[in-house]
Amino acid sequence: MRTNYKLGALVLLAAGLSACRQDMHDQPKYIPLRPSDFFLDGRSARPLSEGTIPRGHLNDDPAFFTGKGPDGKLINYFPIAVDKDVILRGQQRFNVYCSPCHDRTGSGNGMIVRRGYRHPPSYHTQRLIEQPDGHFFDVITNGFGAMPDYAVQIQPQDRWAIVAYIRALQLSQQATMNDVPADARGQLGGAK
Repeated sequence: MRTNYKLGALVLLAAGLSACRQDMHDQPKYIPLRPSDFFLDGRSARPLSEGTIPRGHLNDDPAFFTGKGPDGKLINYFPIAVDKDVILRGQQRFNVYCSPCHDRTGSGNGMIVRRGYRHPPSYHTQRLIEQPDGHFFDVITNGFGAMPDYAVQIQPQDRWAIVAYIRALQLSQQATMNDVPADARGQLGGAK
């Protein structure tokens, strides 16, 4: 019994002595917004040098990052190359973020709408077909009406991919038999 008491006291003493060093606790550092005697203005936080740009936030292409030209007007072109991979990526992102309200065809009859949420307009109306490409990018970025913004959830590259897919949806609803390649017309069932 006495041995256990001595062993316990020894462990307690060793733990107590090892905790006396405060090297990591007493580091020379500045905590944001705390005063400092080192700088003349008395602040520990230093102002950014003029022209400083946070890493990864240069955003030097207004058309790509805003959907607007230098004059502030919505652009009617894609600032990225649009190919099959971009449209497939747009379809995937559209199905994740947009189809709950707009449905997978862009008609505006998504699951959320069927449960009582406000009905968004169909992408197939003449008004939206005539909108410039930058309009869709701007709405995804900043929201519109009851639609929230998706700037945080969807990166600019993917927003443009979604716009490309919306344009593909619009074209699919406006297509005629003449738009189908002759060798693929037989795959459309009974259509001639």
